[in-house]
Amino acid sequence: MILYHGSNVLVEKPEIRVGSVFLDFGVGFYTTTSYDQAERWAKIKMRRTASEVGYVSIYEYDMDAAIKQLNVRTFAKADHEWLDFVVNNRQGISQFVISDIDIGPVADDKVYESIRLFETGVYDVEETIKRLKTEVLQNQITLHTENALQFCTFKGFQVVRKEV
Repeated sequence: MILYHGSNVLVEKPEIRVGSVFLDFGVGFYTTTSYDQAERWAKIKMRRTASEVGYVSIYEYDMDAAIKQLNVRTFAKADHEWLDFVVNNRQGISQFVISDIDIGPVADDKVYESIRLFETGVYDVEETIKRLKTEVLQNQITLHTENALQFCTFKGFQVVRKEV
């Protein structure tokens, strides 16, 4: 399986960095099977850091072997379980079931708005899920442990240029 990671830096050797814990899937190394999604992430990082150039790092990931040896949690869609997981992670609430890998939809800007309205009580669960179903969601595959990283092999990169 080919995975992509977008950033303002080239990442030849993925690692788990404990930076912001308030992300969709918590602390981990975030990847996607969508090149376009990774390129968007790189551009976001470039804007945040005023970088002139970004990178989409490309990896071969042995998901078949990882699934046999690791704890992999998969969210097939943005449903109630996924929403609870994302909201808890964004609020820094510890998860009781720790996994090596989490796979599921990524929340883009429109989805974040729905989640924010859910968090503030404007939307209930049903309304939030209804709104999420109208969005086309890319995936994210988050590697949380060193064990999960061992199945990841760097294959190359694409340079992302600043938009003029």
